[in-house]
Amino acid sequence: MNAKIVIELIGYIGSALVLVSMLMTSVVKLRVINLIGSIIFAGYALMIHSFPTAIMNICLACVNIYHLRRLLAEQKQYDLIKTDPADGYISYLLGQCAEDIRRWFPQFSSGNQAVDLAYMVSCDKNPACLFLGRQTAPGEIEIILDYSLPVYRDTTVGRFLYGCLAQEGYRTLLFRQDAPEHVPYMEKVGYTKENDRGYVLNLSSRAGD
Repeated sequence: MNAKIVIELIGYIGSALVLVSMLMTSVVKLRVINLIGSIIFAGYALMIHSFPTAIMNICLACVNIYHLRRLLAEQKQYDLIKTDPADGYISYLLGQCAEDIRRWFPQFSSGNQAVDLAYMVSCDKNPACLFLGRQTAPGEIEIILDYSLPVYRDTTVGRFLYGCLAQEGYRTLLFRQDAPEHVPYMEKVGYTKENDRGYVLNLSSRAGD
């Protein structure tokens, strides 16, 4: 492969990453992917001596770094709201987010009669997370839905929720559904796979969170 083809491939990769970043629902992911794409494309522009394009992408990279530092340093203020599974606002959010929920939790049904626990996490008065479950034993909850809205889709809202549940006396969370898209998140926040119980999260160490 000659040098010209390699340089062209670098340009295509940089362009593709900038384009893909625009598809991200998470602001952090958008900034990270856009940053990588801008750096690669700036390198490509320098190699072909397109200095205005290089300068523009270097400036874009600096803008992304600035906003990423602000996003990562920002302390989100969450509040936990305990509510009724049949609450009208919960039903409204389930309806509004139905398509996205089906992607992450394909086995979830809003008509599930086994739900007896419902929590909503808000961030700056905006809904950030819906949590529905049922108590299967003292201190144990089987999760029916643990859904974060796209803009809050990182681990901070989950860690806040689990800390609150631990303070309320819950010790164990179980997740038994087939939800492959949700597995990487569960592994990131500390769930472990147990063959006879599904994914299990021990909350006993989170009571002080």
